[in-house]
Amino acid sequence: MAEIISWFDLVAIQEIADSLIHLRLLLSHLPASYRVILSDIGGNDERAGFLYDSDKLTRLELAAEVAVPPSDRRYIRLKGVSGAFEGFDRNPYAVAFRAGALEFTAVCAHLFFGSHAYYDQDRRALEAYALARWADQRHKAAGAYSQNILVLGDLNLPIRGNSSNVYKALKAKRLILPQHSTSMGSNLAGDKDYDQVAFHAGGMQEAYRGHSGVFDFDHDPFFTDAWTIGPDYFNNAVKYHIADHRPLWAEFEI
Repeated sequence: MAEIISWFDLVAIQEIADSLIHLRLLLSHLPASYRVILSDIGGNDERAGFLYDSDKLTRLELAAEVAVPPSDRRYIRLKGVSGAFEGFDRNPYAVAFRAGALEFTAVCAHLFFGSHAYYDQDRRALEAYALARWADQRHKAAGAYSQNILVLGDLNLPIRGNSSNVYKALKAKRLILPQHSTSMGSNLAGDKDYDQVAFHAGGMQEAYRGHSGVFDFDHDPFFTDAWTIGPDYFNNAVKYHIADHRPLWAEFEI
């Protein structure tokens, strides 16, 4: 994990445990310039956070959880989606950074999953719309800390297409989800587009180099031997001890 993380300047991580023993162990294997910033626990006792190379990025003043005031929840509505938005299960975590001349607010998000039942899928879509609406408001607000909003993380998007209410919810407020340069999904089965990077037109779109994709860490060069032994061994050795999602990467000019 440390080897892969060291290839990148800013890494958004979800499902960080309440105990930080293993995160600190991971940090001990990274270059000394790497720093971490975390949220407190939310649903499923999970934290969200960022690892970043302080030689490449400067953390600015803003660090906050994204929340929707009760008075605004009535605006979280989507055609064809049932239920009412009652808040995020795990509040997305927003931190402002400067990289070169680019200042932006990065948002680490892990949207609700629940189950494949329609009511859980609808709840997920409402969370996606609430996040997209917040990002759009910050993007347009003259007084926002930064109008450059970068959304990163496990958005539990089953498929990038209009057959998914989650996808339609994210796109409803003009978030751009760039096409990946790889064809595989970000789950280990390779059939789901759960993890995404998203931004609006403007500073982030101008900085985006047009390169993003999913890194197939679970095969070559790291774990080929585990697959050779068999899928059960791989699941025990890799999926439950390292990650059940593949890293999604994107490149920005700073």
